[in-house]
Amino acid sequence: MVETSHPGNIGAAARAMKTMCLYDLGLVQPKEFPDPVAFARASGAADILENAQQFGTLTEAIADCQNVVGITARNRKLSAPVVTPKQLMQQMLNDSEHHQAAWVFGRERNGLSNEEIDLCTTVCTIPSNSEYGSLNIAAAVQILCYEWHVAQLETQYEAFKDSPPPLKSLAPVGEKEGFYEHLWQALDKIEFLDKDNPTPLMRKMRRLFDRSQMSSAEINILRGILKNVLKQ
Repeated sequence: MVETSHPGNIGAAARAMKTMCLYDLGLVQPKEFPDPVAFARASGAADILENAQQFGTLTEAIADCQNVVGITARNRKLSAPVVTPKQLMQQMLNDSEHHQAAWVFGRERNGLSNEEIDLCTTVCTIPSNSEYGSLNIAAAVQILCYEWHVAQLETQYEAFKDSPPPLKSLAPVGEKEGFYEHLWQALDKIEFLDKDNPTPLMRKMRRLFDRSQMSSAEINILRGILKNVLKQ
């Protein structure tokens, strides 16, 4: 949860999580936490609040994750692939044993920034009234947690005919961000970036490499190339 302004929403989110067997809550610069209001709204889920981790930036919060899902209702250009909660859960069922995942919820007033969405590998939008799509953040948390819990229960009754192929071990966000910073330096050195407006190209480059689903070994190869470029 990023910069949550009302502590009651943090407590309500913790309650929503615990009812669906989820326990790992991360908070990025909450306005008021810890706070008695949060614990009151948690209503029996105080353990989740007590164990919640606080971070200075979203990048720090998701550094060890391979799959990062931004929960947003806004349409955006050059965004990550957009899925519904049900589609997301199907994807996560295939990845959950191999990859660390995070759902990212934005601020109550204006959600996630474009820069924060850039850090996400997937965007999830909850279908709602096209004329009134406003959804309380704790309600959004509850919907995602519910869909995940139901998806897990359904798999208990399904017989898998064939074992899925082994999944590629994806590099965590922290390594990817280190690569991107290295890449921007190299592109700047060869004067490939538009100094007045580098963001559009940088976002396109992010999506290009995100689609390749880079492993840690592949990132090391690319950074070795960039290191030699910067030596020239």
